[in-house]
Amino acid sequence: MYKTVRVREDTYKRLNELAARLREKLGRPVSMDEVIRRLLKSKRPSELAGAWEMSEEEEEEIREAIGRMRAKWRPRTA
Repeated sequence: MYKTVRVREDTYKRLNELAARLREKLGRPVSMDEVIRRLLKSKRPSELAGAWEMSEEEEEEIREAIGRMRAKWRPRTA
């Protein structure tokens, strides 16, 4: 049984990029179903390494957010 799933255009683009990498790795065509199944069953972050391509601006935003969180952090005192 098949179902239709609606995703945003950017999500679809990322799924296609993952499908292309998987096709290259396996040397055969893969379906979106196979891509999604692999994503759902992956348990280790390393299995998704390289899956998220971000711009330099996105990277900088993340680094700044982490810096702000670290600046607020205080060690617990007993």
